[in-house]
Amino acid sequence: LDPAVLRDELFELWNRKDLQTLHFAALQGFSKLSEPLEALLTILESCPGKQKGRSHTLGHHILMEFQTWMKEHPKVTLSSLLEPQATALQQRALSLLTDTQPSFVDILINIYQLNSLDPAILRLHIVRLQALNCYKEAAVLSIKLKLQKELNMEEMCVPLILQNKLPLAESFVTGHNHLEQRLVRLLDSWCHPSFSVEEISKRFPRLSLSKQCMGQIQPKMLTKQVFRLMEKFSIDQGLCPNALHKRRLDSLRFLMYKRFVEKSMTEENWSDHVQYVVADDLELQIQLVEMLVKYCGLQKASQWSLRYNIPRNRLPCGVWETQQSLPPDLQQLRLSDSAQTEEWMPSQSHCQKFYQVPLTKDKVHFVDTPEALQRCQNIVLKEGGVVGVDMEWQPTFGCISTQQVALIQLAVFDQVFLLDLCANGFCQHPDTIGFIRSLFSERNILKLGYGMSGDLKCLLATWHQLLEEPLKMEGMLDLLSIHQKIQRCKVKWTQNRPKEVLVGEDSAEKGLSLMVQQVLGRPLDKTEQMSNWEKRPLRINQIRYAVADVCCLLDVYSVLSRNPAYFGLPTDLRSISSSQSEKSGDKKQKEKQAKKTQGKEECQGAQRVSPPRSDTEKGLLCDEKPLEDTPPVSPQQLRVVCDNMLQGLGRYLRCLGVDVVMLENTDDHRVAAKLAQAEGRVILTCGQPFQSLRSQVGEGRCLSLDCSEKARDQAVRVLRHFNVQPTPSDIFSRCQACNSDQYMAVPRKDMVRMLKQKGFLQDQDNTNHTQQQEEEKLGDILTPSVTPELPR
Repeated sequence: LDPAVLRDELFELWNRKDLQTLHFAALQGFSKLSEPLEALLTILESCPGKQKGRSHTLGHHILMEFQTWMKEHPKVTLSSLLEPQATALQQRALSLLTDTQPSFVDILINIYQLNSLDPAILRLHIVRLQALNCYKEAAVLSIKLKLQKELNMEEMCVPLILQNKLPLAESFVTGHNHLEQRLVRLLDSWCHPSFSVEEISKRFPRLSLSKQCMGQIQPKMLTKQVFRLMEKFSIDQGLCPNALHKRRLDSLRFLMYKRFVEKSMTEENWSDHVQYVVADDLELQIQLVEMLVKYCGLQKASQWSLRYNIPRNRLPCGVWETQQSLPPDLQQLRLSDSAQTEEWMPSQSHCQKFYQVPLTKDKVHFVDTPEALQRCQNIVLKEGGVVGVDMEWQPTFGCISTQQVALIQLAVFDQVFLLDLCANGFCQHPDTIGFIRSLFSERNILKLGYGMSGDLKCLLATWHQLLEEPLKMEGMLDLLSIHQKIQRCKVKWTQNRPKEVLVGEDSAEKGLSLMVQQVLGRPLDKTEQMSNWEKRPLRINQIRYAVADVCCLLDVYSVLSRNPAYFGLPTDLRSISSSQSEKSGDKKQKEKQAKKTQGKEECQGAQRVSPPRSDTEKGLLCDEKPLEDTPPVSPQQLRVVCDNMLQGLGRYLRCLGVDVVMLENTDDHRVAAKLAQAEGRVILTCGQPFQSLRSQVGEGRCLSLDCSEKARDQAVRVLRHFNVQPTPSDIFSRCQACNSDQYMAVPRKDMVRMLKQKGFLQDQDNTNHTQQQEEEKLGDILTPSVTPELPR
């Protein structure tokens, strides 16, 4: 049978979509071919490519049918041919592997045994694909043919990264330690301040890059990827100095903000963390001194510069002169040590404001030896008991992916045990690990916690033995699930809180502190939450915080158990946690549904729990009602600044003609306040930054929106709140890219040229795309319903 006749027959059946007849015709036709393997290539070479509306091509379908036919004819193999003939067929098969589907590639490799081809021939084909700008196909094929060691890692991976295909680059290096290190070190080199993505892109002049792809190559995103890959590939941080420096610099800025702007961190905690973050990095030490000059003046900056012995030529203006004028007693930076001066009983104002530890100091026991552990074990492991469990670890501000536990708090009815895992030899002692296994696996002891997934993750990082022999979890009750149940029920709180607590409105509390406030009447004092938990001895305030954090679990559970119906809970509190765990198989779908129905907020890594809200409550969380009584305004009269978490909302509002300034991903939230003050704009934000931004602008000038809502729904709420009345003429009256409301008509050819220059249209001349196809693409871009993501 002539292969061309069979091809035409199959092509006709394919166009008629008669796949059943095509199946039988193919099997019969293959049996009539004198040289099936050669004929198959002849048919495939003349098959049409991808067809619109078809998930598979005709060639792919023929390949699958041929693979089925080969199972019935095992003698038809490449090994039955002479070597020159077999090599020629392999090279023809290789030439078909360009813009094809992965399953097509797998079948062709299997039939023609392409793995046995000369590596030099395979490398040449990969290089040919790269020359055609088929970087994705080249990477996929090289992975399937196991050619990674034969190819240049940078030539393969850099174009993929520039095209926003980092996962494929990861797959290329995975399993090859030296390639994994080279990829991570490459990304780390891009985190250097002097790095220019334009210089890299010049190495690949034929590669058309969109603004969106280029926008992903910036230090913040790259640093995040480097740390993720370091953990994935178990690579030493010492190989990534640039990403580590960038992460530490960001941490230093965060600490300055917490101490001098938000004022939520004590001097001692701040000093501990600054020394950890800065370490012996001279550049970070200089950055610290420069920030101190800005935030608190020359004297403190001079003291820290003396501490680190920074060279005179690297000091900011005025610091050297201030050093010389300091009296001897002020030249040494005195880091306060309040461990000896703090009292167990806090001040009266503290007692009135926060939840207090219900125990005296003698009921708190440090456990740092096997003997003390035995005494603890005798009390804690009593059958039928209830134990509160909490853990503390050293904040590392993202410089380490998973922290190790420094302190474990265990609370029973009238005592608290603090397991000091920083004590010499105590953490890895067999008795300690055995006790942890016994505690968590004992079904008849109820263990209480709040958001225990994070604690358990740190436990696994502390004891790798728990990975080798997994920890059995029995008798656990996570109060976080109960808290979520409470928030979903509209109930009346205690007498001193007559209405529901809305996160971000009536209270700045979140997580466990919010639950304690709602159930017991006062929140937790979280000042010491971010303290140095590895520094010994622990201060009294730290111990009191650790004890309060675990004792409150018992108190909350006691109150909920006595009157569960008041809080909208079932009689058996354990049923809440167990019923949720039964449905864990559908976890992703459940989380999506929870975001829609429960109004659950999770911002910046914090565990937030929000009750159901009415439309009025969702519209504004600024302690005031929506401005429904105000006269209608046009979109042009509303001037807003969108936080970088609401860029989607900003684009929607610009489409409607609203004057919108959007923060970039790298901008600090404080930039929004500065713009609002300077230009008279309203701040649109969501989540944690709302509290600090609201205090920096006038009443009603900061609007907080629900993080879980889609941008379209957020835009509707903004329009309703400010009573904005858009008209048809307002739609697309403002440019999404630059926010201007002035337009100029340009010829279509000029528009095509400019879009290509800006990266919104790829130059497809080298891949035989016609001008008509380019115009269709241009038409798509100019169609409002499919507008691509433009720069902000």
